[in-house]
Amino acid sequence: MPADPVYLPVLVGAVKNYKPGIAYQRDDEGENISAKNPFYNELTGIYWAWKNLKDVDAVGLVHYRRYFYVKKPFTLENVAKEADYVKLLEKHDVILPTKRNYYIESNYDHYVHAHPAEPLDKTREILAKDYPDYLPAFDMMMKRRSAHMFNMFVMKKAQFDAYCEFIFGVLNKLEAQIDISGYSVQDQRVYGYISERLMDVWLYTTKPDYTEMTWGQLGGEKKLTKGINLIKRKLGIGKKQTHF
Repeated sequence: MPADPVYLPVLVGAVKNYKPGIAYQRDDEGENISAKNPFYNELTGIYWAWKNLKDVDAVGLVHYRRYFYVKKPFTLENVAKEADYVKLLEKHDVILPTKRNYYIESNYDHYVHAHPAEPLDKTREILAKDYPDYLPAFDMMMKRRSAHMFNMFVMKKAQFDAYCEFIFGVLNKLEAQIDISGYSVQDQRVYGYISERLMDVWLYTTKPDYTEMTWGQLGGEKKLTKGINLIKRKLGIGKKQTHF
């Protein structure tokens, strides 16, 4: 973990994954959905923050070796610090990672080439019925070839609360309408995957003042391998694999 005190380490899925000696904040304390971590991924940490961090000005999330950076190389010493976030939040309500570009396929195709299509299609139905104001942004984002991914962000508290109301409202309805019992362990993480596609839907509908920040991954990425797998899935070759 970075040394800067702005970062609060949270052990997600703690109700099932707890190991002695991990002195992190647990996501199964207070109001929580910790038990849903195998299906909601890092969202159980976001939910914990939403329901339990009250006296804060802003809330953010970085995770799984991905951080916001102020300069290269991508090392713990160069991750963004509290002063960097404060400076940006003086002018903006939301900080997001620079967009991920997929180049050869749309956001919709990128998803369905790696995962079952039903949850994404069902999400559109839920938006059409219960969140119609968000439907134009969803349709637009499904056609685009880039998006703000990874569920990484920093938001002022008011925007964070509004964002959580939206994504957890949609996912709660989605959970009641699909059966994932036959999915692979990887594809059962569906609610985390869907939430990534909802970030820009929320962003372009509610239109908060936002800015982007460089992100990087400790240890780097296997970009060549990911690129080859992306092309294989595009051509329908081999087994579907998760790809961000």
